[in-house]
Amino acid sequence: MSTTTPLAAPVVRRAKWGTTVAFVASGFAFASWASRIPSTRDQLGLTTGEVGLVLLALASGSVLALPLAGAVIARLGSERVVRLGSLLLVVAMAGIAAGVTVGVPAVVVALFVLGLAYGGWDVAMNVEGAVVEAHLARTVMPRFHAGFSVGTVGGALLGALLVELDVSVTAHLAGVALLVLLVVPLSVRSFVADDSGPTTTAEVTADDGTDAPAPGALAAWREPRTLLVGVFVLAFAFAEGTANDWVALAMVEGYGAAESLGVLTFAVFLAAMTVGRWYGSVWLDRWGRVPVVRVLAGVALVGLVLFVAAPSVPLAVVGAVLWGLGTSLGFPLGMSAAADDPARAPARVSVVASVGYVAFLAGPPLIGLLGEAAGLLRALLVVVALLAVALLVSGAVRPLGAPARRAG
Repeated sequence: MSTTTPLAAPVVRRAKWGTTVAFVASGFAFASWASRIPSTRDQLGLTTGEVGLVLLALASGSVLALPLAGAVIARLGSERVVRLGSLLLVVAMAGIAAGVTVGVPAVVVALFVLGLAYGGWDVAMNVEGAVVEAHLARTVMPRFHAGFSVGTVGGALLGALLVELDVSVTAHLAGVALLVLLVVPLSVRSFVADDSGPTTTAEVTADDGTDAPAPGALAAWREPRTLLVGVFVLAFAFAEGTANDWVALAMVEGYGAAESLGVLTFAVFLAAMTVGRWYGSVWLDRWGRVPVVRVLAGVALVGLVLFVAAPSVPLAVVGAVLWGLGTSLGFPLGMSAAADDPARAPARVSVVASVGYVAFLAGPPLIGLLGEAAGLLRALLVVVALLAVALLVSGAVRPLGAPARRAG
């Protein structure tokens, strides 16, 4: 069984804040782009289905990067991978900013690079978060993801304001690129994952209590529990990713709301998700992973149905609130479950993140294509079926026999 080498409390605290900043910055950048999808659609003259196809470029970049992330992190370390991801994101944001004035091909290329950036960045910061959680000996992963949500709320609110002020997509995303370039490389200096425990198979043993060496990165793809956790995350990631890309447009197309109100509804969804993630650590420590996530999945199902079938705009907004709260803990819980054994965290988090991000990024284009045929609101009912699957496999996130942990 693996153990986590103790670190001094100030070192762990700095790592906790550095990891939080990485999550916040990632969420802010993502929501900044998502908040300008309607503007980008209008500027490029795209239909809903064409927007879905363009978004496939983002999904493709991430799907390529995610399966490789575990091996890259094992070789380069979490700090370098997040740093590299942030630099790629800066290039991508600048590319989108310029691309909306050039044409669809330029935006597609930039979105592909953005997908590559997020693929590595996301896995690496989750691995770092798992290491920090192990040192603190308490549940903190949901609060890291709350940081991501705080960033998304900030990005969405800023996006709504800039839409209302008629600020161009080019100016907006260029500013975001500059901010990420200034903040993220500094925050990752405090990361501890690279020096806090064993990283090679020669140094660790299997988490089943035997003396057998822990399997490599590819072996994680054959572990039943890891794959079930991946399916669990897939469903919640589909629900979250669909909201990120389509809530604003669904309000505009389905309810005739103004674009600024659509973006504000997106911000409300993100705020509800942030609340769930912030208080989720308390709920999880009190009641446990499986009971909490089952209740929240039910809340998400009610919210989705209300959002789709609401007779008025205010009730649709209430549905968005329940949708956000209900899906808040699915992704961070999956990351924690994948990282229950810190020694195998890079490989397992890479697998679970890969499966989850296929849904997070490829799901929204699918909704766009279905929305073209059946209407955007009706297309959202696909998410209901996937959340039902998540309920069925939710037992997979039950903690393993906990490895030895030391508080920082």
